[in-house]
Amino acid sequence: MKNRKIDMFILILILLSSSLFIHPRTKKNIKELPLKYRKWLEEEVVYIITPKEKEVFLQLETDRERELFIKAFWKQRDPTPGTPENEFKEEHYRRIRYANLWFGRGTPTPGWKTDMGRIYIILGEPKSIERYENLTQIYPTIVWFYQGMSKYGLPDAFYVVFFKKYGAGDYELYSPIKDGPQSLLVHYLGDPADYLSAYRQLESIQPQLAKVSLSLIPGESMPTLAPSIASEILLSNIEVKPQKAIKDLYAEKLLKYKDIVEVEYTANYIDNDNLVTIIRDNSGICYVHYLIEPKRLSVNFFSNKYYTTLEISGKLSDLKGRTIYQFTKYIDIKFDEKQRKKIQNLPFCFQDMFPLVEGNYKFNLLVKNTVSKEFTSIEKDLIVPSFKSPVEMTSLILAHHIKKIPQTFKNKPFKIEDIQIYPSPRNDFTKKDKLFIFFQIPNITPELTERGIVLFEFFKDKQEFLKIEKEIKSYPQKGKFLEEISLENFPPGRYKLKVSILSPEKKEILVEQTFFSVSPVDYIPRPFIYSELSPPSNSPLIYYIIGGQYFNQKKYEKAKFYLEKAYKLKPNNLKFAEGLCRILIIFKEYEKAKKILFPFTKTKQKDLNFYKTLGQICQKLKQYEEAIKYFEKYLSYYGTNLEVLNSIGHCYLAMGKRDEAIKVWEKSLQLEPNQKHIQKLIASIKGKK
Repeated sequence: MKNRKIDMFILILILLSSSLFIHPRTKKNIKELPLKYRKWLEEEVVYIITPKEKEVFLQLETDRERELFIKAFWKQRDPTPGTPENEFKEEHYRRIRYANLWFGRGTPTPGWKTDMGRIYIILGEPKSIERYENLTQIYPTIVWFYQGMSKYGLPDAFYVVFFKKYGAGDYELYSPIKDGPQSLLVHYLGDPADYLSAYRQLESIQPQLAKVSLSLIPGESMPTLAPSIASEILLSNIEVKPQKAIKDLYAEKLLKYKDIVEVEYTANYIDNDNLVTIIRDNSGICYVHYLIEPKRLSVNFFSNKYYTTLEISGKLSDLKGRTIYQFTKYIDIKFDEKQRKKIQNLPFCFQDMFPLVEGNYKFNLLVKNTVSKEFTSIEKDLIVPSFKSPVEMTSLILAHHIKKIPQTFKNKPFKIEDIQIYPSPRNDFTKKDKLFIFFQIPNITPELTERGIVLFEFFKDKQEFLKIEKEIKSYPQKGKFLEEISLENFPPGRYKLKVSILSPEKKEILVEQTFFSVSPVDYIPRPFIYSELSPPSNSPLIYYIIGGQYFNQKKYEKAKFYLEKAYKLKPNNLKFAEGLCRILIIFKEYEKAKKILFPFTKTKQKDLNFYKTLGQICQKLKQYEEAIKYFEKYLSYYGTNLEVLNSIGHCYLAMGKRDEAIKVWEKSLQLEPNQKHIQKLIASIKGKK
């Protein structure tokens, strides 16, 4: 069957923290670069590279990294990424060749380096050219006319003027303010600061050029015949025009993830919109709810089906750099032609959730499209409160729609009991939408519940637009707040929403605020949503995850509590059994741990990692022969492991078998020679002989 790659979803509308703990890189001096890359940076792309891109490029350490960056650099500028040609790159190098051929003639300056060459490389071919090169009273002057560049923040029509100062040298870029009409005149005898006098003299010689000498923008109102400030702004904007045309976030992402994602992904970063928030459920467990809308989702077509697979990798690290929780999952997305037509013009949104214990974290999410080899990411700082005294309030979640759905035994992202919330990561709404506001105060006091007030304040252009005050007791669910506001009377614009919790005496206790926008359009395309379901909060898997997070935080009492709950609910599950045994080892409950793990040696298991744990337990129990048997069982399946090899050596030594211990440790040293403690052990044993 025919394989064809299709860009399915183009989104409407993005992310970096240090949570992967990549060491800061030293910025290289351009002169330290190999000649090939110095030329690329200083000549070939000098006018179009953004400051951020240049900064990242100078932090790259190898030629392989630089080649990946250059590939990504051109890919970001390719107007037709689905085709083999890169029209932007081809046009750029054509302009450089043209500039070198025509603008450096008769001077030692290379064409690309001249003012005319620079402007030509940035703006391309002018619509028309006027030459004033053979007038005895005017220095050689050339006027280029451009049109149709308003999408880059430039006027729809404008001139660019070049002249030879004092009639010699290269053509220089002309500025009405810095140079003025007097600089174009061969015999100007008036005051150098008298623009009007110079203009009158130039007008008598060449009226059209006189107009351009004061303003580069056709039709600009000039009541005082003074040089145009707007023209100076135009010249500044021309220089940064290439930077406005590109979103250079990809460069930061490439630097951050180049050692983590595979080579074929590195140059293919795509932007996204995202939302990450904390919601506490009725059991008291806090969940991270997140959604991510990539700018593009590419899929394959095969056997009348459209499909792709997303690889989702998440990592939570605490402020000490310890990994507290990480996960990887693969999401298969498939749909037929009928479904494709229904969703082809909609954004794609992936939603998921996971439990997280109290603490401060850095959250990294890496999403890889295995079909297109594109990747995107989220980096956020997260705080999960303990919700003990004093009272604490969660962040505000704004939604354009809610839906009442039947209660199920599964958890679903952005679902609170029987209400499904549909938030937008951009907080964008239309006048036809309802604005739904959700937040929680899980540890709200009885007094605040009975007598407290919630105040909603809306601000537009820093002016108060609307104020709504409600009693907290009017909300049916304690500690949960869901408010509905009609937007039909909200003029289009950007708003700030401030939600305050007031005491009975009207004293402000808690405050949260966020921003949202009301669009002038009547319709905003809402995404096609793919949601991952999560087990209920009382499931063994949730207890296991929470226990593991406490274990990684070294909060062993709490870890033991949850890992025991997971095991008791499903004692035949090896993962839950091994998780509990790891914490039992911490508490030196070795006999109990062995009793839990030993039965799994009698059943067929796919994961034999537990033999390492069982070996460690037997070693602690001084059952050395049995420990060696389990360690060797582990090695026969997983191959060489230094920790396990060294443990076997310790078991042999404890049994008095010194030669066997030395033999094992010498094998360990062959794999990793820099083990001083093992070297000392061997030397000590041999010395006693």
